[in-house]
Amino acid sequence: MTSTSRKVIAVLGAGPGLGMSMARRFGREGFAVALVSRTDARHAGYRAELAADGVDSRSYAADVTDPDQVRAVLARIVADLGEIDTMYYGPAAMNAGSAVVPLADADAAAVRAPFESVVLPAVDVVTAALPPMLERGDGALFFGGGLSGLRPMPMLGSLAPASAALRMYVLTLAAAVQEQGVYAATLTIGGLIERGDIHRMFTEQGASLPTLDPDEIADTAWHMYLARDEAEAVFDVITAAA
Repeated sequence: MTSTSRKVIAVLGAGPGLGMSMARRFGREGFAVALVSRTDARHAGYRAELAADGVDSRSYAADVTDPDQVRAVLARIVADLGEIDTMYYGPAAMNAGSAVVPLADADAAAVRAPFESVVLPAVDVVTAALPPMLERGDGALFFGGGLSGLRPMPMLGSLAPASAALRMYVLTLAAAVQEQGVYAATLTIGGLIERGDIHRMFTEQGASLPTLDPDEIADTAWHMYLARDEAEAVFDVITAAA
């Protein structure tokens, strides 16, 4: 049954870190939450966590790198919950399958791979989600991005060009649609997201790296959503720790 009395946030690439924090933060404001990730293996746990916080949610399995699946899952969300007011796109760390190649050694294929796994899917998501927002003259699009899109970070090598491309895509999109009532913004992340899968992996390996609280990032995103006057927020504990 479609609801018209509340707003809907779709979290694409939902995970235990920032994705769930975005779901909780917007859910606290009365949003219905749609969680989308490649498999439903953890969905029941996510829904239970949100229900314990009084947040109504549904979950969907879809590969957000497949444009056909993106269009289909967004249509299902609209049918189940109503028009999508806000979308958060959180790519999985430039795809866990993308190996970091030092930029001086990277050939075109190494640089191309992150574009194909992160940047082009972001464009496909926008192509599917933006038209109804423009038609209504309202809506918001958030994207998770990396600090290497803003500052030179040689250790991220072949991932950095795609990070920069995603950041500039979002900033340019924000400028292009702001007069039409749609808000777009990037959350530029410089540090390990606590509770996230990558943070857990590093912790299990005994590594100690600077971390960021995803709840604080999501709270900033909520205030950005309300103010709609900044297209980027930077969360950088890497430079501070250097």
